Amino acid sequence: MSRSATVCELLGTRHPIVQGPFGGGLSTVELASTVSAMGGLGSYGAHALPAGRIEEVAAQIRARTDAPFALNLWISDHDPGGLALSAEAFDSAYALFEPWFRELGVAKPEMPARYHPSYALQVEALLAARPPVFSFVFGIPEARILDECRRLGIATVGAATSIAEAEALDGAGVDLIVATGAEAGGHRPSFLQPAEDSLIGTFSLIQLIAEHVRAPVIAAGGIADSRGIRAALELGASAAQIGTAFLACSESGTHDGHRARLFGPDARNTTLTRAFTGRLARGIRNRWTEEMGRNAESLPPFPVQGWFVGQLRGAALKAGHDDLISLWCGQIAPNLRHRRAADLMHALIDE
Repeated sequence: MSRSATVCELLGTRHPIVQGPFGGGLSTVELASTVSAMGGLGSYGAHALPAGRIEEVAAQIRARTDAPFALNLWISDHDPGGLALSAEAFDSAYALFEPWFRELGVAKPEMPARYHPSYALQVEALLAARPPVFSFVFGIPEARILDECRRLGIATVGAATSIAEAEALDGAGVDLIVATGAEAGGHRPSFLQPAEDSLIGTFSLIQLIAEHVRAPVIAAGGIADSRGIRAALELGASAAQIGTAFLACSESGTHDGHRARLFGPDARNTTLTRAFTGRLARGIRNRWTEEMGRNAESLPPFPVQGWFVGQLRGAALKAGHDDLISLWCGQIAPNLRHRRAADLMHALIDE
C-alpha cells in the first residue's frame, strides 16, 4: 500500500488532500463539508468557539455530508500573562489601542472574565462531538485525551515546525504529523521553540521530518495546486494540506476585501507579524502590521492582543478599513486560480 493510500485509510478520505483549518470565523460548515464530500478532509477551526458551540458545528457538518471531517483546536489557549489581567494592566494594554478605538468610533470595552475560550472545556466538548479527526496546533494533548481519541476511533493530527516537535508528536502516539513550513499563511504553530526560530521551508521540513518519525507526514505551506502535491509526495509526504487556496474560495468565512487582496498584487507582499493576536502569523502587509508592528515590544500576550483587535474588527469592516484587519495569506497566493471550493478540488484531483 502506498503512503498516500495509508493516509487516506487513516483519515477515511478518497484523496490525500486536507483543507487547512482556519480560526477566527474564517472556517465555515459549507467549506468543510464541500471538501469532505468531494473526497478530501474538510476542516473546521474551532479554537475561537465556546465549548457549547462545538457539538453544534459537528452536527451541522454531518447534516451536509457523511464523509470524514476534522475539528481543530489550539492546545495552548494563552501565553504567559495572557490568562487574566488586573484592572491596571487592562488599562495599560488599552492605552496602546486607544488611538484606534477613537479613529473607528468604538467605545472602550469592559474588561472580560476571559480573553479566549478554555481549551480544557473545548476538548471535552470535542470528544463528546466525536469528529472522525481531531487536528491541533500549539502543542500536544495530554495522554488521557489521546487515549480517549483512540478508544473513540478519532484520528489525531498534530502540527510541527521542526524535527524536535515532530519527534515529540510521534513519541506521544499522534497518528499523523503536519509539517508546517514557513511559507504557510496564518499562524506559526510552534510549541517547543519561539516561532521566529522555527522557520524552516516546507520542502526541507518534509524531508527532515519524514526521516525522523514513524507517523505519516502531511505537507503544509506553499502548496496550492497539483504540482505542489506531487512535489510534496515525492519528497516524503503522504498527503498535502492546503490553506490559502481554500481561504480564497467563496465558501470560506473571508470577507470580499480579503479575497480580492488574495487575488491581487498585494498577495505578493506578505509578512510575519504578532500584531493581530500576539502570536506569529503570516499575512498581507497593511497599515496595521506596519504601524502596530512598531510597538512589537509593547504588545500584550496572546490572547489579550487578539481580544482587543477583535473589538475593533466589526467597526473596521463596516468602515471599509481592511487595512486594519488580518489578511492571512501564504506565499503561494500569487498563483491562486480558483474562487470556488468545488473548482479547486476538481483541479487538485483531476490534474
